[in-house]
Amino acid sequence: MTTVAFVGLGIMGAPMARNLVAAGHDVIGVNRSRAAADRLVEAGGRGADSVAEAVAAADVVITMLPDSPDVEAVALGPDSIYANAKPGTLHVDCSTIRPDVAAQLAAEGSVHDLAVVDAPVSGGEAGAVEGSLSIMVGGTEADVERARPLLAAMGRTIVRVGPAGAGQTVKAANQLLVAGIIELVAEAIVFLEAHGVDTTAAVEVLSGGLAGNAILTRKAPNMLARNFTPGFRVELHHKDMGIVTAAAREAGVAIPLGSHVAGLVAALKAQGHGRLDHGALLLLVDQLSGRTGEQDGARR
Repeated sequence: MTTVAFVGLGIMGAPMARNLVAAGHDVIGVNRSRAAADRLVEAGGRGADSVAEAVAAADVVITMLPDSPDVEAVALGPDSIYANAKPGTLHVDCSTIRPDVAAQLAAEGSVHDLAVVDAPVSGGEAGAVEGSLSIMVGGTEADVERARPLLAAMGRTIVRVGPAGAGQTVKAANQLLVAGIIELVAEAIVFLEAHGVDTTAAVEVLSGGLAGNAILTRKAPNMLARNFTPGFRVELHHKDMGIVTAAAREAGVAIPLGSHVAGLVAALKAQGHGRLDHGALLLLVDQLSGRTGEQDGARR
């Protein structure tokens, strides 16, 4: 049993923390809203009122937060992880942040005698609940192996992809692929609907061929129903596409399709849809196709 301080009990963090509890670990949850920590207590974990309180008793600290500034704020400063954790504590950041920030955190952690790995996840809320996330990990081999038993309680595919920051670079590529595929699934759905095809049957047969993919299988049913209850919010994918486009620009890499999809995600957020599931890219395809009036009964 490992004592784990888990910071950030949102859509993804809460089920990840519960899976650690189910695996037999002592999990101390802390969140901006105390209600989330209380729900973890009901699941068998413990709650804390502050990051400093949670990490002081922990062997490992896991963070699952929205953006780079959030992780920096929790990791650095007088009431932070690095100021209050015991020497030798391992910090595993499962957030999706900029690769350069991840590398900087690893360097700062070493100054405080802490080990730091970046371990962003993919699989959405369903993967977090099922414990089937794909986790791409950056850090030293020794630190990654130390984190592996905990990551195995939350994910199914756990791969070290390089030194500190490499996990976030791979996650950026993941988000580039996911956004592009969601957009193409959205376009295919509107195309099929316009031709009066049985879309449920169409998705079934497409999923069994070369066009089959996890997004088509997992996202298409809700997209067909225009049910955009968030599993991963548009506003977060907008942030991630900013990371992708900035990293591509710094490396001198052209991502023409990715840049276009980044613009579509930004437009969707600007229209006030930031808190919907990223499958709501379908709304833009509906609009551009002049078909929004045909979906009056849809949930948006």
